[in-house]
Amino acid sequence: MSAPAANDPLSGHPGHLSQSQQATLTKFREELTAEGSIPANRDEVVAKLGYDRFDDQTLLRFLRARKFDIPKAKLMWNNNEKWRKEFGADDIAANGYDYPEQREVNKYYPQFYHKTDKDGRPIYIEQLGKLDISKLYALTTQDRQLHHLVHEYEKFLKSRLPACSKEAGQLVETSCTILDLYNAGISSFYKVKDYVGAASSIGQNNCECPETMGHMFIINAPYLFSTVWSLIKPWLDEATVRKIHILGKNYKTELLQYIPEENLPTDLGGKCNCPGGCSLSDAGPWNPTPSAPTA
Repeated sequence: MSAPAANDPLSGHPGHLSQSQQATLTKFREELTAEGSIPANRDEVVAKLGYDRFDDQTLLRFLRARKFDIPKAKLMWNNNEKWRKEFGADDIAANGYDYPEQREVNKYYPQFYHKTDKDGRPIYIEQLGKLDISKLYALTTQDRQLHHLVHEYEKFLKSRLPACSKEAGQLVETSCTILDLYNAGISSFYKVKDYVGAASSIGQNNCECPETMGHMFIINAPYLFSTVWSLIKPWLDEATVRKIHILGKNYKTELLQYIPEENLPTDLGGKCNCPGGCSLSDAGPWNPTPSAPTA
């Protein structure tokens, strides 16, 4: 195996492993298997889930998240396995999650996947400015929101990433996130801080989702948010900072450098206007003939 270039941005990813990284991956798998953290009936579990969450691609996410430190990656892995059992994530992956209130919830807190960016990544959009907390929690609960979120994460791993990889003709492992803060004030953040905190923890530590953020665009960011970001940024590692783009109201020019205009919903300045609304269409390579959900 030839070692990847020292400045390879994909270092630590499949096909871009140094000899040291490959040896660490092999040892990580051997230790997890010997300790039972990768089940002996792996094939049965994979068949039940519909995707292999024990493959090299997944193990490498945990290793990259802990900078190829095996004890730290193992702790993260085992904590995730414990969480999956307690939360019922494998059951959600295998059987889905019934969320009949989604159409109405979408009116008061839109969160959805929609098409792909120019690198073939699935786009995830969240519109915090449309939040109406009283109407939202008249329809659903935070617990149900989190279970639906995990269902979407499992779809992201099981169907969205493989479909995007197939269409792009190369491995796609990350997403492109747009967080729209139009009309969102400090009170909006405060009202959903518990949910956002729980959701962020799941995204960073669980569901085999660490290391899956490609780019994040925070658009319509108020001046105060930009000031806070300037204080936070020095505490983050360089790789993370490069992925996060804080944009104000004039975000369109930069956003369209990464996302085709025809894939961006019209209410965000693009040209896509899916029948029934982009936020309910689930349009993308994983769903080539989307239709709006019925009422």
